Amino acid sequence: MDGLTAWPAGGGLIPATRIPGGELTAVAAAADFAVLPVGAVEWHGPHLPLGTDLILAEGFARESAVDTPAGGDTVDVPADDDATADDATAGGNGAQGPGPRGVLFPAVPYAACPGQTRPWPGTVAIRPEIAVGYLADVIEGIVAAGFGRLLIVNGHDANMSTVRAAMEWVSGRRTASLMLVNWFQLVTPEETAALYGPLPARGHGGAYETSGVLGFDPDAVRLNAVDDLPPKPKLPVPHPYVLVESRPDPWQGWSGHISLADETIGRRVREVAGGRLRELVAAWVAAEPPAAPTADPLPEPAPSSGENS
Repeated sequence: MDGLTAWPAGGGLIPATRIPGGELTAVAAAADFAVLPVGAVEWHGPHLPLGTDLILAEGFARESAVDTPAGGDTVDVPADDDATADDATAGGNGAQGPGPRGVLFPAVPYAACPGQTRPWPGTVAIRPEIAVGYLADVIEGIVAAGFGRLLIVNGHDANMSTVRAAMEWVSGRRTASLMLVNWFQLVTPEETAALYGPLPARGHGGAYETSGVLGFDPDAVRLNAVDDLPPKPKLPVPHPYVLVESRPDPWQGWSGHISLADETIGRRVREVAGGRLRELVAAWVAAEPPAAPTADPLPEPAPSSGENS
């Protein structure tokens, strides 16, 4: 490998688009994993860009391999409001030795989008069945190029089902370890409540997602473009559920308490979620790889020693 495809001494990522074809085999053999961001082009309200999910997926994908991995810090708000973005991304526990070596593939920009956002301007939605087939081809192509471990970093909730279906398809055809991580879930609801207080923050285009974008690209956010639009309350039960509705009320293709969004909190979310992502990657690349898939039937059970001849 030459300078274009050599990793820094401490690990990290190199872009797949810069790998010469003649060096691909060597790069794939030397890499610990590949990473694929998946997002969407979707309306998130007047205050957020159409590429919100891509900013977050690509941003956290780049956080997946650095030479100073952060530990799984608990969430708090930094006392120093003047902390820089570089401070927030340097890692929570200091240097811990070289990190893994990854190859970053270009993001998948278009996705299946829910009926709640499809009518709003700028949303580019593809049919779910097309999304699954397309993602299956992309994932299989990366694995076929020699990358047996593929991390998929998601920034768009609707991708969780389509990516999972595509991963299951590929894993039955290729020897592969495929890991899907949604940045949104790397900070818990209890932790966002500690950050934002009792008002809900985790909705589509809400304070949590807005803060996340502020943590990567503050110039992309227009906090003064909207007033708060309190979201529809969740059901008053503690049990997990998935509720899909045609149009919740209130709703303008987004909802939330945008007045709670904050760049300092966004940098903290980036730091903590990025550290947890690196913890996941470190444990994953250290684990034993899977065996090859098989289409052979299960072996016949051995006859019982007590059977009559």
